[in-house]
Amino acid sequence: MANTVSALKRVRITERRTAINRIRKSRLRHQIRAMRRLMDQKDAQGATKLVPSTFSLVDRAAKWGIIKKNTAARYKSRITLRLRKLSAA
Repeated sequence: MANTVSALKRVRITERRTAINRIRKSRLRHQIRAMRRLMDQKDAQGATKLVPSTFSLVDRAAKWGIIKKNTAARYKSRITLRLRKLSAA
């Protein structure tokens, strides 16, 4: 166990940041899951409405370091491709 004042403070900060990051990652996963669910149900209109908020959340997660930039780009690219295919059909 940490026994200096600064080390104890770092433990407190780390616990707080871990909780925040867990919430952010969970929110991201739920948003992507909702997006995929709409696309699986062939609901192009509902998915189109959800795209801006989903992309915003993906970009913010990449900025915060929850996911990497390339992962964010991959998520956005795949969602866009599936949505275009769904809209064309």
